[in-house]
Amino acid sequence: MDKLTMTRRGLIAVGGALPVLAALPAHAQDAAAPAVGQAQTIRLGALEVSSLLGGKGMRDNPIDTFGLKADPDDFAQVSRDNFVPADRTGNSFTMTLVKTPDALVLFDAGMQPTDTRAALAAAGYQPGDVTHLVLTHMHGDHVGGLMDDGGPVFPNAELIVPRAENDYWAANPSEAYTAKVAPLIGAARQIGDGDEILPGITAEGAYGHTPGHTTYLLTSQDQRLLVTGDSFNHHVYSVQRPDWHVRFDIDKEAGAATRQQVLTRLADDRIPFVGYHMPFPALGFIARSGDNSFRFVPASYQFDG
Repeated sequence: MDKLTMTRRGLIAVGGALPVLAALPAHAQDAAAPAVGQAQTIRLGALEVSSLLGGKGMRDNPIDTFGLKADPDDFAQVSRDNFVPADRTGNSFTMTLVKTPDALVLFDAGMQPTDTRAALAAAGYQPGDVTHLVLTHMHGDHVGGLMDDGGPVFPNAELIVPRAENDYWAANPSEAYTAKVAPLIGAARQIGDGDEILPGITAEGAYGHTPGHTTYLLTSQDQRLLVTGDSFNHHVYSVQRPDWHVRFDIDKEAGAATRQQVLTRLADDRIPFVGYHMPFPALGFIARSGDNSFRFVPASYQFDG
């Protein structure tokens, strides 16, 4: 197991209303709830890796989001076995901030600027401190914090985006892409599968949720951590039943296949990960639980000391 040392810059709750942003997809709009800015930091070799909570929410009928291929009785049983209600589900929106010796790198921009600023402040930073802003994909809850009142929220950051992702949304523009990404894309660096975007940070294609959805492997001093984005979006349903189709996967068969591949790698290689929609601090491990099933093991004291 990679040895990580826990540090804390802060665990600060920031209250306030989370307005519905029209540019966001339905799964972000449905999650309207009080914003919560929190940060939790671990050390990964020479890197500091912070989970930043930019929002939380609840929605009804999770089978309609995470179990499109599920038998309702099976869905209810999986819910019961894991002590979660079958008729509603919680959701978190967690960005990943990585401090390297030479850069401050934010993975995804959050749902909207107010929440993103609050989460950064909980870690002791401001948007102007960010040197690189890296996108896993371009759904609204990941790009909503890029622009504010017509201007960039991160004035000093280089925007880094998966080329395949940008190609798709440029040809099929959403409100979020048009409002938040398009004004910045001319100056962005576009990358592909396998590119090392910064020393110790490598892009790895994980397509299906969106055509260019990308995960990022952090490596430092023989320690590793995977930023998984939306490879799997629920700590029970998408992990224990990766074959169940997810409403927001653009290519649902590819999304299911990618979930299986990413979960298999995390389990077999024992790589810790941060997942955007996992329960905050969204940090943990994946363990096998049968031939094609897994379970989420949340981070605890194994990261201390």
